[in-house]
Amino acid sequence: MAKFLKSGLNKSERDDADAKVRAQVESILGDIEERGDAAVRDLSKKFDAWSPQDFRLSEADIEAALSKVAKRDLDDIRFAQEQVRNFATIQKDSMAEIEVETMPGVVLGHKNIPVNSVGCYVPGGKYPMIASAHMSVVTAKVAGVKRIVASAPPQGGAPHPAIVAAMHLGGADEILVIGGIQAVAAMAMGTQTLAPVDMLVGPGNMFVAEAKRQLYGRVGIDLFAGPTETLIIADDTVDAELCAIDLLGQAEHGPTSPAVLMTTSETLARATLQEVDRQLEVLPTAKIARESWANYGAVILCESVEEMRIEADKLAFEHVQVMTEDPDYFLNNMTNYGALFLGPRTNVSYGDKVIGTNHTLPTKRAGRYTGGLWVGKFIKTHTYQRILTDEASAKIGEYCSRLCMLEGFAGHAEQANIRVRRYGGRNIEPYTAVEPLS
Repeated sequence: MAKFLKSGLNKSERDDADAKVRAQVESILGDIEERGDAAVRDLSKKFDAWSPQDFRLSEADIEAALSKVAKRDLDDIRFAQEQVRNFATIQKDSMAEIEVETMPGVVLGHKNIPVNSVGCYVPGGKYPMIASAHMSVVTAKVAGVKRIVASAPPQGGAPHPAIVAAMHLGGADEILVIGGIQAVAAMAMGTQTLAPVDMLVGPGNMFVAEAKRQLYGRVGIDLFAGPTETLIIADDTVDAELCAIDLLGQAEHGPTSPAVLMTTSETLARATLQEVDRQLEVLPTAKIARESWANYGAVILCESVEEMRIEADKLAFEHVQVMTEDPDYFLNNMTNYGALFLGPRTNVSYGDKVIGTNHTLPTKRAGRYTGGLWVGKFIKTHTYQRILTDEASAKIGEYCSRLCMLEGFAGHAEQANIRVRRYGGRNIEPYTAVEPLS
């Protein structure tokens, strides 16, 4: 039976914090819906000390931002975007449109149609999340989205040059410098100066995530996202130093980011606890990582590889780093996760920044029913039907008539009956079920 050697806050403490966030977000969304641009400006002043004449960057603004980014940094951004673009293109190519004649005269098919407009949020609070621009803007562009609006908060009283560069190079049509709730609300609901989008994507803090949750339905979203989650599954084939940095490297995302070690080795578990303490003394982001580890970190000791797989599927974490003798066991048998990172040579940071898979992934156990952001999230699959012959229409109509009357839908049945009369030559009374031919 799995045993916790370390655990974090209990559920009731976490629920209390979530309730306070929900109430605050609801109030702000209501204000933006009522006052539009004025509310966005007031909130931007309050939270970011930012109130430019126009929140939308001009071409000259964009060029000025790009001129502040070092050539090597621009080259690195282009390299990362090429990896994301390449994998997204391969994914899109796997999505075939179909048309098939399912029975004589009856043609069914589906078309893959990109969403018309998307709002991409790029976080920039504690860290400028440049990689999030690649994951959202580039992927939407590959999908064929016609209008891509990207928004990020200012940094130090100005647009962050590297974020602007990533948005622009990724293919954003409009770039906004707005942060937090006010950014996603303005994109989703529209204001006097900003046309609304059809879909919101991108990670963010707890307030952005809650705003997206409350806006869902008014617009589509990529997924319901919470704080970054990382699960390290390890055995004695790896050492505590590697486990500790893979935990803390993700705990630094924020003070509510769970980082969990699951192992069959008590020796490794206890050594990792000690190594985490040592690394927290030298990690430059230790202030955030220490709080996250104290309140949300855990170490789970399991009796077998199979038990680790069972417990990991229950957690359904966003990132699962597998460093065991046989990582493919988890690839072949796990069903609930955001993304797998197999073997010690890879790690979550590669996926976060550059390797090519998308880093916007399901959290809070959503991996039980959805995957992460990918090119297919921006594409709607729409069906169509076509009947080519009178005979086929009459035949389908006979079955449809009887099935509709079985449910009591007389109007539905008459839609079928009129076609049986016109195309099948049968004298059918209105609002009755079609009797089968003898």
